[in-house]
Amino acid sequence: MLAQVHWEHQSSGFFRKLCCGRTRKVSGREAKEKKGIFWGIEVAETLSWHGWELGKEMIKHLILKNVHVKTQKLSYRCPSTRVFITVFPQPIVLSPGVSLTLPIIFRPTEKREYEDSICFEKAEGEFSVTLRATLPRHCLFFPAAIHLPICAVYNVTEAMFPLRNVGDLATVFAWKTPSPFHMIPDCGMLNPGAECMVKVVFQPKAAVLYDVAATCWFGEEEEQKRTIQLRALSKYPYLRVNVPRELCEDVQPRNFRDVLCFGSVPAGTTVEKCVEICNMSVVDAPFRIERAKDPLLQDHVFSCDISNGVVPAKGKLVLCMRFQPQTVGKHSTDYFTVISAGCLLQTVLKVVGSCKGPFVSVHQFSMDFDWINLGESLMQTLEISNNSDAPAYYQFDIDGRGSVFSFDRPCGVLEGTTTLVLKVTFRPTHPISYYRRVVCLVHHQEPIYVDLFGTCHSDTDKPAILRARHLSWYRTNLVRGLTFYPPDILSMMLKDGKLQMDEKRALMLPPEIPQDKPPEEYSEASSMTEYFHDGTSSDLALFPPHVSVSPREYDFGCCVPLHKVEPLPLCVTNHTKGKITVAWTPSRGSAFQVTPEVCDIPPLKSSAFRVLFQPTRLNSLYAAELEGFAFYKVLRHYSNIEEDTTICPSWCLTIRLRAHTYEAEREHFIPQYLLDVPKTFPAVTPNTDTYCSMLLLNTGTSMITFSVNQAACPSVLVKPRSGHIIPGGHQIFFLSTHAVNTDSQQHVLPLQLNSCPGYTQEIAIRSSGESLHLLLEGDGNLYFKPTYIGASSTRMYTIKNCTRLPMVFTWKIHQSDRKILSVTPTTGLLQPYEAMAQAWTFAPDKKMKYLLRAVVFVGRESPVPMSPESVHYTLRVVGEGALGTIRAQNEHLDLGNILVGDLQSCDVVLLNDGICSLNYILSVEQQITGPCDPEEVCSDPLALELEHSKGTIPARSKAFVRITVKPARQLHYTWSIKHAICTPTDLLSTKELQQPLCCIVATGVYPTFCITDACSEGSASGISKLQLWRLFSLDTLNEYLEREPTPRELTYRVPTRHSTCSIPPVYTPVLLDFNFGAAPINSEPTLVMLLVVNKGVVPVEWVFLFPSDQKMDMEHWAEDAEFSPHELHQMRIQDNQLFSISPKSGKLLPGQEESVQLSHRHDFIGTDHLPVLLKVSHGREILLNFSGVTVEQGQRYVHFTSTKHLFTPIAIGSPHPPTQIYELYNGGSVPVMFEVQLDNIEKIQEENFQHPVFVCLTPRGEIPPGTTGHIEWIFSPLEARMYSVDVPIHILGGDSALVTFQGVGYDPNIMGETATFNKVLSPSVIPGSNKLTVPGQVATLSHHRICLGNIPDCIKASRLVFLNNTSESKAVVFAWHVGTPKDSGMLQIVPELGVVQPGESTPCFIMLQASGSASFYSIDLVCEVYIQESLVQYERGLQEWEREKEQQAVEFTITEKDLRAEKKPKSPARRSSDSAEMEKLPESSAVIRKYKTLPPIGNHPVPNPPASRSQRRQLLDKEAGRLWDKPEPPKPILLHLGVTARSHSIEDFFSNFTSEFPKYFLNCSFKDQLSESESVDGSRVRDRIVMDPNWLSLAAASKQEMQILTDILTGVIRGLLEDSQFHDTVSRSLDEPIPYFSQLRCEESAEPQDRGQSSRVPSRVSPSTDLYLEKEDEGMKETRQETSSSNDSLVSWERMSDLFRHEKLREQKKMMRRQPAFGNLVELVLENTLQNILIEASRGEVVLTARPRVIALPPSPFQRNTNPTPPPSRA
Repeated sequence: MLAQVHWEHQSSGFFRKLCCGRTRKVSGREAKEKKGIFWGIEVAETLSWHGWELGKEMIKHLILKNVHVKTQKLSYRCPSTRVFITVFPQPIVLSPGVSLTLPIIFRPTEKREYEDSICFEKAEGEFSVTLRATLPRHCLFFPAAIHLPICAVYNVTEAMFPLRNVGDLATVFAWKTPSPFHMIPDCGMLNPGAECMVKVVFQPKAAVLYDVAATCWFGEEEEQKRTIQLRALSKYPYLRVNVPRELCEDVQPRNFRDVLCFGSVPAGTTVEKCVEICNMSVVDAPFRIERAKDPLLQDHVFSCDISNGVVPAKGKLVLCMRFQPQTVGKHSTDYFTVISAGCLLQTVLKVVGSCKGPFVSVHQFSMDFDWINLGESLMQTLEISNNSDAPAYYQFDIDGRGSVFSFDRPCGVLEGTTTLVLKVTFRPTHPISYYRRVVCLVHHQEPIYVDLFGTCHSDTDKPAILRARHLSWYRTNLVRGLTFYPPDILSMMLKDGKLQMDEKRALMLPPEIPQDKPPEEYSEASSMTEYFHDGTSSDLALFPPHVSVSPREYDFGCCVPLHKVEPLPLCVTNHTKGKITVAWTPSRGSAFQVTPEVCDIPPLKSSAFRVLFQPTRLNSLYAAELEGFAFYKVLRHYSNIEEDTTICPSWCLTIRLRAHTYEAEREHFIPQYLLDVPKTFPAVTPNTDTYCSMLLLNTGTSMITFSVNQAACPSVLVKPRSGHIIPGGHQIFFLSTHAVNTDSQQHVLPLQLNSCPGYTQEIAIRSSGESLHLLLEGDGNLYFKPTYIGASSTRMYTIKNCTRLPMVFTWKIHQSDRKILSVTPTTGLLQPYEAMAQAWTFAPDKKMKYLLRAVVFVGRESPVPMSPESVHYTLRVVGEGALGTIRAQNEHLDLGNILVGDLQSCDVVLLNDGICSLNYILSVEQQITGPCDPEEVCSDPLALELEHSKGTIPARSKAFVRITVKPARQLHYTWSIKHAICTPTDLLSTKELQQPLCCIVATGVYPTFCITDACSEGSASGISKLQLWRLFSLDTLNEYLEREPTPRELTYRVPTRHSTCSIPPVYTPVLLDFNFGAAPINSEPTLVMLLVVNKGVVPVEWVFLFPSDQKMDMEHWAEDAEFSPHELHQMRIQDNQLFSISPKSGKLLPGQEESVQLSHRHDFIGTDHLPVLLKVSHGREILLNFSGVTVEQGQRYVHFTSTKHLFTPIAIGSPHPPTQIYELYNGGSVPVMFEVQLDNIEKIQEENFQHPVFVCLTPRGEIPPGTTGHIEWIFSPLEARMYSVDVPIHILGGDSALVTFQGVGYDPNIMGETATFNKVLSPSVIPGSNKLTVPGQVATLSHHRICLGNIPDCIKASRLVFLNNTSESKAVVFAWHVGTPKDSGMLQIVPELGVVQPGESTPCFIMLQASGSASFYSIDLVCEVYIQESLVQYERGLQEWEREKEQQAVEFTITEKDLRAEKKPKSPARRSSDSAEMEKLPESSAVIRKYKTLPPIGNHPVPNPPASRSQRRQLLDKEAGRLWDKPEPPKPILLHLGVTARSHSIEDFFSNFTSEFPKYFLNCSFKDQLSESESVDGSRVRDRIVMDPNWLSLAAASKQEMQILTDILTGVIRGLLEDSQFHDTVSRSLDEPIPYFSQLRCEESAEPQDRGQSSRVPSRVSPSTDLYLEKEDEGMKETRQETSSSNDSLVSWERMSDLFRHEKLREQKKMMRRQPAFGNLVELVLENTLQNILIEASRGEVVLTARPRVIALPPSPFQRNTNPTPPPSRA
């Protein structure tokens, strides 16, 4: 892999790619100088001279070419030095495409480098060509830095870069490269202009970011150097083996991480499975695969196709594993280790599999052919089945050509799970009984024996019929040794009682002793033992033979010529005690024959036979098996048998013969075969026989003969040793050897084919005995880490079976150590070469160190013998018991505020400072506090979830427990986490042992916000803030926002498009109205600014969702084409954007605030309704009903906020019910008159005994446009119940409305303190703040609402408000306005107008004088603010406009064109009063006046151009000419200030608010004025309620009537003020002397009068002062008495006079303090003093919060004299 090379110079095209180490010259084309184009002239930038010599000239030519389309003119200046010479400068003219060659001569004078330039001049500028002559030098060029690809540790990556000799000399270079980099080649030499490719090899040994410099030394003595920066990154590889999830039943995947199971595979077949080696790292990972080291005898049945490779980064490599088992029934296990480069990571892959062979069985083990006559044949079927899925090679060891029994298919292949039906034919040749035990050989399976028997009768010989019971009796008699006697002898012995029959009718010898052991029974030997132990293949035999033949096998060899073949002598020996007859079965068409064919042999004698070989063809192979039967001669006829039990079957004799007739010069046929032979014998224990099978397949078309030289390898027995194989057939061999010891033995068997020594195949096979060998990990040592007492520690310990045989193991632990040490499993089976990881558990019970021992017994059988002589291994176990504790790193963890329903996680760090690992169990206790029901929250589920409640902390370490908190309520949660150290012995008492660990607290919160301020602009600028709060239900909205959301509101926790309808479903039960009021069409939009403040503790995300914002985007075909009128109405509002919100969404951090602008456009007449969903993410959902009304221009319209109004509840029997207010808002553009219909009120009065329950004080009234009107009501309940009345309110010229007024009367005696209706207006309940400003607002008020609360009548309450100028450069002018004349009479503002300088503020005192009757006050003060500069500009412009208007009235212009005008000019329809005179002028004058010298001035009507808010009207211009526009007054900024209060009568206030009464000053003079006015009018509050008709008529007077009355009274008053006689009369009345009778007043009559007056003294005079005056009066009385009593004896007359004078002065002071004027004066002085202090504090002149100063005065001399210090005493 090559890397990109970062070049230092930008001459990448200068080099070409070459092979590493090769150099080349740079061609002249590449060596051309770089050219540039200067204003159309192409010229070389530099001319260089190389290889120059002193005293010689060198000429180079500078070529200038015109590449422009125009002719170029230029001149040049010669070089400044004399070494560079050119022709004398002259002008050069170059036509397009023409070149000029300028020769430059270089004449060096000394051997150094030269540099100069030649300058060319053009009209556009100058350019120069550098002339440079350099000396020969060494210079190499290569990139400054190179980045190599990322590389794995111990892997190799490379990169190449070019190294070029750009110097003039041959240069030798050598690289000095830091590790782990090196260069190839690291040294060399480059000729001038030559280059070579250098390879950088990077082979890291650690995961590091490398940034090193390699140095290249070059030059004659390598004195020059240049560096290249080598940058590379290495990382550790990470390989994983991914095995398909196919696990065998006998594989335990928990013990090994990666196990590949092949399952059970047929012997001789190959199965392939793939595993993936996954590279989890970002680097290529090289690896190698190693196999576990095993003994030589292990046949590697597992193989892998690759031994090493590279896994690409983030990739995988498929690894194919093959399994080819050979030994049936063997369980194979092997281990492959995937090792990364540098042995950094090793992953062990365990492969397991087992070998399965065929499972062939015959359906019957004996075939009874009964009896047939000689010359006949009988056929029966034999079913042979393969119950395995592995194919089976079978062969019946019988030659059907020379036997009476023949099989149609004696050999073949049985596929898996198939059954084959064989035909067995019985064709006897002699009249005897036939019995032959035929063996069926199966490859990879033990032989199967089938008994074939039958009887043949002739006309003369009729032997007894042989049955299956006879065979059973024969086997029993054989074991008992009775078959060597002929049947006739056995019959005589039965008669003589020498023999007996058992219960099965088998013969037996009579027992000598009755208690002797029972007679022997026949037991089936293994088929392999029976097959080999026949007495001929081996020296061992299960039973001694009855008849033997010698030889059993014979090879005639080469029988050429054919007629000279010598016969084979054959000897048959009779080992029985009876006469036998031997009958040979003649072979059909066989070249081999036995003579004589039938012969009798006496007992214990032998007889000779000859085998004749009569070949018929030369160069051929001959082989056959001859069959003969020997039987007792007495059995030739059934009449000779007396007892059926004495019948003995015949014995089969076989001879295998071979011969060939190949001539000496002829070559034998080449055998074509396949040989399947194992490499090793199956593993067995020492001194045990082992067997295996071998398969030889004849794949040719000729017969094959074979013979095994048994003498060449006597340690291995082979059957059969000779024979032949027909074409396409096969021969199955069985091999047996005896494993003497554990040493490996090599056996070589020569197998000769076709009787030719050249066709001998040597079969090599190994064998050995396997002893018990168990490998213990760690040399038999197992170490446990320190363990907590009572707990346990578990370690995995591996044991491995190092033999080829399965091994059974059993662990034994001392009885005293079993409570401390245990192992799982204690017993088990280990397959060959399998390793097993066992779990050892150490559980100490004391604090001490332990040294324990365990013994494992191994064996081949289960259970394993536990004798000391058996094989066992000892394991040494070392451990230690210890104690420890767990603590939390932070005992108190505060998670702060968490969103309800949200998840927050953190880690609790547990520390273990001990030396042992600790198992712990955590438990959590939850406590919920806050405003809730304790019984309800106690059943809440646990809101804290532990990632794991159990775990282990290693010694001297810490553990992190992840906790997740999900509060379900907006309450405070406290969780106490307790822990207990878990031990297996005290699981039940864990709760009792729990100890506090840490405490976690959190508070569940919902995201919420509130509206703290609201202001209006545009068409709603006349709406007060208090009314705005009611229109938008902001108090209710804030109340709802503070509540917890309902579960349905949390259906969608975040805003989402979830609806498919135009009107989305509503999941919130809360619905509020956002009433934008009303305004005329095409008027300014109604703008409402809301200040949104996050007063919570978590960030809040909010959004206003229109219906379209909640609808999912759907295809047009899915839309519903039919819309309801309601949907169409909403779609019209959203499409035209009649309602808009900016911004529609936002996120507020705690304490952050943001303003939201709501607007309603008045583009369509009618009422607009739009449901808008206010969604707080993870919080509340509130549906806001946006509504607004648009009326026509000039339409009289009153906007009713609601058609139901509830009065404040009033106590029954209240003598002074308060006046209450109902508000009406005029949303039109013209004033409206309203009238209240009082019919239903009169009915209510009649129903309540003529008691005025509802009284309307303003049944008629007028409301200016854009303002709010008040209807005053008095609600006086008679009973404690709800009153309701429907009152029609008629709008003259507009729509009327029916409003339901309701009031509640309550009994204060019954409700008591629960009646809090009088306390609803508390000064502390002031909603919102005053931080919100509209764009362009330069002034703000410190308060936007003043709530005076509950106040008594006849008092004056005042508050201080600051008007702040927020502008830094502009002064503002302000003016206060009170809504109605009644309000202006009660409310006083000081100052009413003024100027506020930039950045300053002015105090404004708001004073409310109670009206004298109980009332509700709700007054909206408006402060109009103008920028002073705009007012000055307006006044200046207005003056200029008026002057211009007057000037145009007297100026005119005459033109000759207009002199000829015949028609009278048309005058506009609307004219001003100033242009009325123009209409009276003659026509000519009017024509002349039409033309003026100055531009015309027009006065177009504007909708709202008043100079002040009270005079805002539409101007009508009646001028006839075109005039300039009259300057419009600047638009003021309106600041609303709401003043609310509730006044009570003095009696009610004193009874309900006793503690508040001393805080108010009662103005008695104002009260007296009110009482006098009431007495003159003759009506009090109760009379006023009754309603005088004259007063009602005056109140219902029209505006015109009120104006006439005002004008008349104004004229009368002005006349009186101008009448001098009236002035003199008033002056004389003031100067009249005091009447004499007023001085005639005695003290007795004066004191009660004064006391009566003092009773009306306000409570501002404190009770302590009155008490002091009373005590002073009593003292005076006592003094009087004492003075009168001692007048004669002690006191003189002068003292009496002084006392009277002081008493008179005191009386005067007391009378003065009780005067109302004195109280008013004190109140005014105190009020002004406080106001002055506040004004000074606002200006910074006084700091009210400063610490008071304490001034220490010097001691008074009088005090020193009055308290003299006693003189010191003398001693």
